[in-house]
Amino acid sequence: MGSTALAPDTTVGLTVFIEGRRRLFGIAYRILGSAVEAEDVVQDVWVRWQLCDRSSVREPMAYLATATTRAAINVLQSARVRHETSIEPLLGGPAATTGDPAADVEHEEALERATYLMMERLTPAERAAFLLRVGFDYPYAHIAIVIDTTETAARQLVSRARKHLSVARERVVDRSAHQRLFRAFRNAAREGDARGLELELAHASGCA
Repeated sequence: MGSTALAPDTTVGLTVFIEGRRRLFGIAYRILGSAVEAEDVVQDVWVRWQLCDRSSVREPMAYLATATTRAAINVLQSARVRHETSIEPLLGGPAATTGDPAADVEHEEALERATYLMMERLTPAERAAFLLRVGFDYPYAHIAIVIDTTETAARQLVSRARKHLSVARERVVDRSAHQRLFRAFRNAAREGDARGLELELAHASGCA
């Protein structure tokens, strides 16, 4: 690099980005579940930040957080995302809080977006099988009982769900239905009892 001094606007923009970089990486990582992909998203946002008219941005950190969220979701929705889909790491595992309120809020927002994406791209039966298998490691025999199907069909539903999540295929999502699904999944993950989620999924699949 040369010794030419940076313009004041460039210096301020660089400072804002550096100070918020850890948060931006956290947002991308919670959506994608991949450190490599999250880093790529942050670098992409940095390039966009350099090129945009920062004089019109009133809240730089809010702008960067929104840009990062949108970029990460675009990666998640891209057909180039590997077929097993990156929302699986987000759904699996315990939902314990991190002790960082901002990080916990971002994680909850990422879960909400993930459940919305599933409602856009999956049938009710695919969604039920996928959530119970990936989120709670249900045996296929148990999944079959919940949604009133066979064990073989339950396996096929999970396989189809993984494929459909990586393809741009959007349905109209009822917002109240989405909120019921999100709350049921969040509560089940926190409390370790998925019975309420089972009932919600069975109802949506027409099995209740």
